[in-house]
Amino acid sequence: MTDRSGLHPGAWWLWALGLGTAATRTTNPLLLALLIATSGYVVATCRPRAPWSRSYSAFLKLALAVLVIRLFFAVALGSPIPGTHVIVTLPEVPLPHWAQGIRLGGRVTAESLVFALYDGLKLATLLICVGAANALANPSRLLKSLPGALYEAGVAIVVALTFAPNLIADVQRLRAARRLRGRPDRGVRGLLQVGLPVLEGALERSVALAAAMDARGYGRTAEVPPAVRRTTAALTLGGLLGVCAGTYGLLTAAGGTYGLPLLLAGVAAALAGLRLGGRRSLRTRYRPDRWDVRAWLVAGSGAAVAALLTLASTSDPKALHPGVVPLVAPALPLWPAAAVLIGLLPSFVAPKEPS
Repeated sequence: MTDRSGLHPGAWWLWALGLGTAATRTTNPLLLALLIATSGYVVATCRPRAPWSRSYSAFLKLALAVLVIRLFFAVALGSPIPGTHVIVTLPEVPLPHWAQGIRLGGRVTAESLVFALYDGLKLATLLICVGAANALANPSRLLKSLPGALYEAGVAIVVALTFAPNLIADVQRLRAARRLRGRPDRGVRGLLQVGLPVLEGALERSVALAAAMDARGYGRTAEVPPAVRRTTAALTLGGLLGVCAGTYGLLTAAGGTYGLPLLLAGVAAALAGLRLGGRRSLRTRYRPDRWDVRAWLVAGSGAAVAALLTLASTSDPKALHPGVVPLVAPALPLWPAAAVLIGLLPSFVAPKEPS
């Protein structure tokens, strides 16, 4: 089945990035769980039946692995968070003097585990939001929507994003075939016998992709005057430097006055550079995706969640960052939770695939 949703794929990515941005503004596990539930519900209701849309479960497993690893590091390597509620005391390995600040074993406190849980859950939520975008946005349609100057980079990114879903689909297909034949599909032996066909299929797809790209004239460039090329390079490089400096200014207290103007100027210069750089790429689009009202609503819902959670993190930081010293139970702030629920809007406005 192909993707028939008709929604611009960039809207899905902006929605998911908005939820991911909101996840970086809080360590409250209740709000993070609400963000995960919101993205999961939208994926369940709007995901098309396509091979690349089955990767959401893989991102869930990856997020769980990140959370477990973060807790393991807190137990094995210790934590700078002081605590009085000792859960267990592990044998401590003595380290040389140049490894001060690092320990192996020792006391494991409830405060350090809760801090690691909050920190790992924030990263896990961000990964799940990216997985939601990967499951909802068609990679090939996303490539069609990129500016001409980013076409080559977009091809590399789309190929990378498509590799994981196709790999998962191949593994599921081969394991199902082995089960139907009564052969083992688990353990080391099953992994080795499934891995070889999967790698062979990935190689065949790579060769076919290279042939298709060559047949379509991938890499062609137009003749552009040297002055335009130099102007494009200056605008793009200056814009990226402005974006970096403006972002740094927004993240520091001293750069609050110049951060936002510098960021806006950098974005404007980078967009102008991309506009000029697109003249070198000879590309046409067949039936381009249109950015309609539904795309604005989907992208705007993610941006609204990010903006409201950012505002809440500055107006009420204690609610969005519950303390661990002393150890207190997190509470669910009402209006930030209501702001997260705005992210459910795509499940109502996005077109559904016909059954």
